[in-house]
Amino acid sequence: MAALTDLSFMYRWFKNCNLVRNLSEKYVFITGCDSGFGNLLARQLVDRGMRVLAACLTEEGAQKLQQDTSYQLQTILLDVTKTESIKAAAQWVRDQVGEQGLWALVNNAGVGLPSGPNEWLTKEDFVKVINVNLVGLIDVTLHMLPMVKKARGRVVNMSSSGGRVAVIGGGYCVSKFGVEAFSDSIRRELHYFGVKVSIIEPGNYRTSILGKEGLEIRMQKLWERLPPETRDSYGEEYFRIYTNKLKNMMQLAEPRIKDVTNSMEHAIVSRSPRVRYNPGLDAKLLYLPLAKFPTSVTDFILSRHFPRPADSV
Repeated sequence: MAALTDLSFMYRWFKNCNLVRNLSEKYVFITGCDSGFGNLLARQLVDRGMRVLAACLTEEGAQKLQQDTSYQLQTILLDVTKTESIKAAAQWVRDQVGEQGLWALVNNAGVGLPSGPNEWLTKEDFVKVINVNLVGLIDVTLHMLPMVKKARGRVVNMSSSGGRVAVIGGGYCVSKFGVEAFSDSIRRELHYFGVKVSIIEPGNYRTSILGKEGLEIRMQKLWERLPPETRDSYGEEYFRIYTNKLKNMMQLAEPRIKDVTNSMEHAIVSRSPRVRYNPGLDAKLLYLPLAKFPTSVTDFILSRHFPRPADSV
């Protein structure tokens, strides 16, 4: 048994250390580089000597990233919800990479809000999140794929543990389940072109995806706009406990995000990238088991985490 364990460790070590050659000549396009995972990944890849094409939503984010890094990084403004913006970015990338193509596309841009009990949300709330996290990701991928195929490169898609088990209502988990399905389907299709597709499924990390406004203020706004009948069916105690649970979850979020960007970097530079990466102890010890349990068991566990509505049976 010990010998098998040693062999398994050595095999994994070899795969992790077996890097792609000529990294300094390869281009990587990353969305969502204003802050968080995308911003840190761009810096890490520049430190590796790679040519980074960083897409930011804001002029401020783009300028700061450009100032803090070297000439090997170039920035462009990109709104992934607008096809015209994506087309312009794709042409810009094409001009940069030329005939060698794009080694890696990293679909990192994402939002997490609005989130909450599904009945408290509107269709527009769902669309706002899904348009960025899923539809925008698909649109960017479709425009960049010819360049990735030319380089026989890879696509790295940011999903979430929430794409394996839906722990909260709203468009976030819905969009991440969609990212999983899209990534699985293009991985099988692009295999024949020598393109690899990896999915990043982090646990609970502290980034700006949850916005700058306080959680309690956001939840209060959702609560106050509900019809009186709906509020009565849940009750004030439900609202208070639910909000406190979310607040505690945010406070427990892991601030050290480098585990995530290291996984993203491995998917880009390794000759043997994994299909799925699960950075975070909570991802490995909580969310993945919940996703693999029988549905009735997962439902039972999660139902004990959140409060019971006033009108529950």
